[in-house]
Amino acid sequence: MDKIKEAQIILKELGLPKLQQNEISALTLLALCNIKEKDNWKDSTKNSLGVSKGIMQFISDVYDKEYAPNTRETVRRFVLHQFVQARIADYNPDIPDLPVNSPRAHYALSIEALSVIKTYNTKEWEAETKKFRESIGNLSKKYAKNKAVHRVPVKLPNGKTLNLSSGKHNEVQAAIVEQFLPEFAKDSELLYLGDTEQKDLHLDDKTMLKIGIPIDQHSKLPDVVLFDRKKNWLYLIEAVTSHGPVSPKRVVELEELLKDCSAGKVYVTAFPSFKEFKKWSSEIAWETEIWICEMPSHMIHFNGDRFMGPR
Repeated sequence: MDKIKEAQIILKELGLPKLQQNEISALTLLALCNIKEKDNWKDSTKNSLGVSKGIMQFISDVYDKEYAPNTRETVRRFVLHQFVQARIADYNPDIPDLPVNSPRAHYALSIEALSVIKTYNTKEWEAETKKFRESIGNLSKKYAKNKAVHRVPVKLPNGKTLNLSSGKHNEVQAAIVEQFLPEFAKDSELLYLGDTEQKDLHLDDKTMLKIGIPIDQHSKLPDVVLFDRKKNWLYLIEAVTSHGPVSPKRVVELEELLKDCSAGKVYVTAFPSFKEFKKWSSEIAWETEIWICEMPSHMIHFNGDRFMGPR
């Protein structure tokens, strides 16, 4: 029996759904195990591999299977995500706090899966796979608990705490809510807060609908949206670490998106550091505001005619 078919059997016995028992899933497992056609499964090793230059390259070089470049996203979403959920693989085991979209993202066999896979075609195989399947529930809970350590907690004005996924971007978002809001947007309500993993982590759709913000297009909103009812001001805040600053193009896009919203719009770009601000300064739109996490009690206004005059 060839190695691809054997890998499919292994995936089935480890409890993977049928969709994750296909050829690309089998090849992904072979890459993670570093198993070639004539190798024995007992020689499997734990290797940390990225998707394109690791897994896809192995599949091409060793098994002569060529996939289109966009297949890497399919592998990520419909193979590796399920491998992680089933505790067959670990995500970023070498650097657990990598940002979600980091180019250094990698996957590796879990120690538990490696131990079981090494017994394939031996008398221990049946007992080991049974033990693995029975323990998945407990391992999943343990994994979820470990992942929670790397979350970014953010306390909302109402006292509720949300846990954002790890990474510099969400650290900036947390600072916006916990530092910018009480300093420069006191008494404002948090209408929208996205997350790199869950785009609508916090969404006050009732208020948004009431003031004319289309709730079916929140993916087009900036990272954080605050609303001051007394002033009727809408703070539209971009964390530069996502898609850059509030640029002239972004202002036009948001003006079009919010054309039915009568609230006064305050455009803000949040930066983690002054160094990062200098890097993006040429792309920032005039008549917008700058807030820097490392200088939380100060603001920079781009253009001065609204504030021109003696102090």
